[in-house]
Amino acid sequence: MKKVVLVGGCFDILHPGHIIFLEKAKAAGDSLVVLLESDQKVKELKGQGRPIHTQKERAKLLQALRSVDQVVMLPYLDNEEDYDEIVAKIKPHIIAATYGDTNIHHYQRAAKLIDAKLRYVTKMVGNYSSSRILGGYK
Repeated sequence: MKKVVLVGGCFDILHPGHIIFLEKAKAAGDSLVVLLESDQKVKELKGQGRPIHTQKERAKLLQALRSVDQVVMLPYLDNEEDYDEIVAKIKPHIIAATYGDTNIHHYQRAAKLIDAKLRYVTKMVGNYSSSRILGGYK
């Protein structure tokens, strides 16, 4: 049986930290699925002027990566239950995260609900951040 690994995020401006995270997440299983936040959600999380790239553009970039097997373009979701439903449909074996991720409680809850493993695949890599790349623009 193929081990499905699930990750999620905005991935607005791809940088080396994203690439390393996705490669290490893929190495944790056989198939990597990325939940990609909607444009509205990115704006809500990152602020005015974001996202830089539309969800379709971000999906295209992610799909071009060797490590990514599938991208799920999320509609705007404003509650944990909606995320949980999507995660339950995908049925990942592993939910991959970065040490120090501020959203870790969401991943822990989802993993527990579907009896998946939460696996930390990397530490924060370097000083990379889409907001920092944009010169602190948020």
